[in-house]
Amino acid sequence: MSFRILGLDPAPFRRLYGLSDAALAAHGAQRLVATAPRSFPDRVELRDLEPGETAILLNFEHQPAETPFRSRHAIFVREGAEAAFDAVDVVPEVIRIRPISLRAFDAAGMMTDADLVDGAAIAPLIDRFLADARVAYLQAHYAKRGCYAARIERPALTG
Repeated sequence: MSFRILGLDPAPFRRLYGLSDAALAAHGAQRLVATAPRSFPDRVELRDLEPGETAILLNFEHQPAETPFRSRHAIFVREGAEAAFDAVDVVPEVIRIRPISLRAFDAAGMMTDADLVDGAAIAPLIDRFLADARVAYLQAHYAKRGCYAARIERPALTG
């Protein structure tokens, strides 16, 4: 089964790019500079920041459904990220190299299933979850800290 992995739309974060540290703090956010590889996984481009790149650390509501599963948590967004990752049947390296908690949700935002998987072996679990007709979308979370990583859904049918 095919799947589509999506990074976050950068539009809501653009207002934070270039703000002073004090202005970011007023938004409950902070700027951090990557000092090591694989230290800040960006949620827009779905890649790890390179040393020297800056990230905005902020709280983000990744599960807005009015259910018991409504949720928000800390995420990193590369300061200046402009293009959301959007690919079919491609697992970005930022997910492949980490343990992932994969969560399946129905159209009402209720969790129907969940499991832990090594990111390098995520595709079969995605396929299994999306084979369930009740599942509307999946969320990948980085298992160690529980942070939202990406949305996964069935690709749109074309032609």
